[in-house]
Amino acid sequence: MTEISKLSATVCWAETQQGPAVRMIDQTRLPGELVLKDCRTVEEVCEAIKVLRVRGHTADAANTEELRQALTTARDELAATRPTAVNLFWALDRMMEVADQATDLDVVQFRKKLLDAQAIVADDLERCRRIGENGAQLIADGANILTHCNAGALATAGYGTALGVIRAAHEQGKDIHVWVDETRPLLQGARLTAWELHQEGIACTVISDSVGAALMGQGRVDCIVVGADRIAANGDTANKIGTYMLSVLADYHDVPFYVAAPFSTVDFDLPSGEEIPIEQRSPREVSLLAGRLEVPICPEGVDIYNPAFDVTPHQLITAIITERGIAEPPFSGSLRRL
Repeated sequence: MTEISKLSATVCWAETQQGPAVRMIDQTRLPGELVLKDCRTVEEVCEAIKVLRVRGHTADAANTEELRQALTTARDELAATRPTAVNLFWALDRMMEVADQATDLDVVQFRKKLLDAQAIVADDLERCRRIGENGAQLIADGANILTHCNAGALATAGYGTALGVIRAAHEQGKDIHVWVDETRPLLQGARLTAWELHQEGIACTVISDSVGAALMGQGRVDCIVVGADRIAANGDTANKIGTYMLSVLADYHDVPFYVAAPFSTVDFDLPSGEEIPIEQRSPREVSLLAGRLEVPICPEGVDIYNPAFDVTPHQLITAIITERGIAEPPFSGSLRRL
């Protein structure tokens, strides 16, 4: 199997014989096989985001205004795929800013300007590396770290946020071990995070989502490191469903609870986590094991509630690790200073 560290990027722009495409690792096929998927339309990219294959359309236009209108439509369609993830909006808005500044260019120059904006990928990778470096100082040699869902290379441009902290600690020579929550219902921890850690040679053990409390009670968890899809101005954070539960357990057992995320995840327009929109996903993700038709695990017709995220109150967070530095309570002040 190809190691993720040897891949050029988890998502990239590719020139193919069939035309330009957004090339991505199809994460629904992991860990069984490593498959690269090319998306050539907005619809294909939207589908990939919605079904979590990934976490460009080459618009045919006669003039710059038509191209910009196509970009605006694409921006709205892509933004609707994951309402909780503010970083998606940040990247889309950066692309639109480039478009706004290129109105005096012809179509060919306009397209080139947009492709130049792929620097967002390199920028994201550098941000993640700085998050890792900042967060690694919080990880002791010999630490047992618990993480939830997948906040690694597969969720970013190639290094990760929560897993970026773990990677950086490992690269510094620290002897660490990672407890990997399976992360129901789609098992992103068991399928993706464990795969990444195994590729990097980082010691890890997959556990069911119900095991964390027992491990903390036994003193076998030294800290918890998770990512975030959106952070409110007061430090409340939205992350994969099940994160809030871990923060409550960590508080009870006096285990440090760290959130690692790029600063673009902070949404100062939202005063608290109560205003963060929570994506609701298909009941089939719960009723079928990892969404597979052949493995039903619930009685047919039973009611199912499947929120993709929950909100962790800022009072339960020890620190928020960003590329600009580490924010500590009270977060309403420390985040502003960063």
